[in-house]
Amino acid sequence: MYHEPYNEADDRGAEMSNRFHIQLMDNFAIYIDEQHVEYLAAKSRKGANLIEYLILNRGQPVPNYRLLATLWADDRSANPESALKTLVSRLRALLNQIHPRLGGCIVADRGAYHWEMLPGMTVDVYEIEDILDKLSAGKPDRAVRHALYKRMMELYSGDLLQNAEQNEWALSRATTLHNRYMAAVYSYIELLKEEKDYELIICVCRQALAVDNFDDRLHMELMSALISTNRTSEALVQYKHVMHLNYRYLGVRPSDDMQEFYKQIVRAGKTLDLNLESIRNELRESGEQRGAFVCEYAVFKEIYNLQMRNLERLGSTMFLAVIMVGDPDDPNMDSIKQDNIMNGLLEILRTNLRKGDTITHFSPTIFALLLPTVNYTTGNMVMERVRKLFYKKYANSNIPFNYRVGPLSSDMKPPEKE
Repeated sequence: MYHEPYNEADDRGAEMSNRFHIQLMDNFAIYIDEQHVEYLAAKSRKGANLIEYLILNRGQPVPNYRLLATLWADDRSANPESALKTLVSRLRALLNQIHPRLGGCIVADRGAYHWEMLPGMTVDVYEIEDILDKLSAGKPDRAVRHALYKRMMELYSGDLLQNAEQNEWALSRATTLHNRYMAAVYSYIELLKEEKDYELIICVCRQALAVDNFDDRLHMELMSALISTNRTSEALVQYKHVMHLNYRYLGVRPSDDMQEFYKQIVRAGKTLDLNLESIRNELRESGEQRGAFVCEYAVFKEIYNLQMRNLERLGSTMFLAVIMVGDPDDPNMDSIKQDNIMNGLLEILRTNLRKGDTITHFSPTIFALLLPTVNYTTGNMVMERVRKLFYKKYANSNIPFNYRVGPLSSDMKPPEKE
């Protein structure tokens, strides 16, 4: 929200008691008495970069030559030293429009500049780094650790300058700080697990996932805490979300540990019921479902193993079919288009295969199928029918549709990730 620049006449007597806070996590902002009053970045992006760079050096003078090499690397000024002095002069004037004392924070040294902190001024990245240092230096008592972790979570609103203009000079610091933050989050979760505070674990995981949504450990800790609080339906929704993230944005199959977690969720959602009639009703309801059975890969492997035992006992065979959509040499298919196509193909498979067939999403562009009652001829006939239905649904597309069908024997292993 935009606020007018600070007006000294509004509150002359309170000038010395102003509280200044500078935010560098997620984005650059200046707050005075908890009000966002900074509009500097819109007026001078180069000036904002200079402030950010000076602040990150925590009061250490930065030589002019390093400022020029870092912030003016692509500029071809005839007189770079003069350009730097002009920028500093204009920047001080802009800062004084925000508050009459802010311009003095940029202090000139001999051939260098540094950022001078005002009384009552705080910087979020300084406080976060100090908290991380305290947590790693020793073992404060539990109350102190809890307070430090809580404050860290409050301050870490996003990675360092992640939504500001992309600057290579900030990436190394941002990466280091991100890794230290994640390590501290893991330690916080372990502390909460000792105390069995699963509700707070859920909050911590969700807050940390807002920073790093692709961290498998956080997702699994969150699902585990949800299961511990009897919220298995939420855990299942979270699992589906993780699968979507991996397939759509990373283009990979989730880790084996993540896929095995699915069975833990399912087990947690089942309660032991020895009532024969209720079991019979549940089996009857599942038997009324039409079409092929669609399942997660962890369940697919269990079905495969069960089928292999039957093959060995009965001396029969079963066929595995693999369908790949798209060109493997062109992995840059639009993610939304890929999602739509794979969802459409899944519906074709589910409604056109038999009830005894099993389907799983093996990788972002591959489905694996277990076909227990076909041979080479009928297996290829089934796949040809699916291929025709696919191109009927996507008549104007030039998307390659490839498949392979082959027999399985009892000494074979289920398909694994390449």
